[in-house]
Amino acid sequence: MSKLIEKHESTIVKRGGGRHQHDEHGGAWKVAFADFCLALMALFLVLWLIAAREQQNLKKIVRDATDSGMLEGLGAKPQIAAEPAGSMIERFELPIAGTSGNQGPGSPSAPRVAYESPSDLAALSKALAELSLDAGLASNLATVVTPYGLRVMLHDTERQGMFMRGSALPTGRFARLLRKMGPLFARMKNQMLVIGHTDSSRFAGPDAGGYSNWALSTDRALAARAELLGGGMRADSVLQVVGMADRGPLDPKEPLAGVNRRIELMILTSAQARAVSAMFGAPGPSQALGKDASVSMPNAAALEELRRQLPDQP
Repeated sequence: MSKLIEKHESTIVKRGGGRHQHDEHGGAWKVAFADFCLALMALFLVLWLIAAREQQNLKKIVRDATDSGMLEGLGAKPQIAAEPAGSMIERFELPIAGTSGNQGPGSPSAPRVAYESPSDLAALSKALAELSLDAGLASNLATVVTPYGLRVMLHDTERQGMFMRGSALPTGRFARLLRKMGPLFARMKNQMLVIGHTDSSRFAGPDAGGYSNWALSTDRALAARAELLGGGMRADSVLQVVGMADRGPLDPKEPLAGVNRRIELMILTSAQARAVSAMFGAPGPSQALGKDASVSMPNAAALEELRRQLPDQP
């Protein structure tokens, strides 16, 4: 009997390991769970960054639409996204049109200055240079006093652009500079032309029916106008908004040079502003040249005043 018990006991196998064996085969799920949590956190950060950028773009779109008259501000809140309820995009107040600037430099009661003589235009140029220096964009500004007014060129450099590349969205520095120029322009009687220029880089696809440098230069000029209006400039200070694409380069030998990508503000004298208005306004008295041809007669006084502003010919 004792031999049978010993034989039975000898066949019993005891397996050890206990807690250590469990840890060896069951700890992999912790590593997988940690990787999942890390990936989830990275996804959340990406979504948060996208939402923050979209929030800035949406605010700019609403502001520009309000300045251009597309939205009449009634103090309402636009519904950016009703669903889901936990949207990270902020709902912001819509500015009320016509309430800003009633007591500022652009108000009807504020004194207005006419820049007519070369010395007046030079003083305006100096004030603009100081603003660009404070904004850290001194190398992006060039001004020239001409017989027609003050030509202000805000152009790209190798280190700083005025707009996001291939876009009509102004950079933060450029937008802030234009808004600081707004109060200065709000105090002047002169009118201006806002002109957009691009380099010779082409968009993919044919220009016909597609987005091209013509549309980009025009959109950038409109964006510059919107920033100036946001800074307090009067809406009637802009006489014309023009997009010239790459047809007026400052550096014709280098068509891709940054200086060719620019916004120009042509501050016109009163006489030149009247001449531009007459050029595109209702035609004046005409004189017959033949059976089927006639020519409009210019205003003699305005024409003579314009001639006096031109430099003497050698």
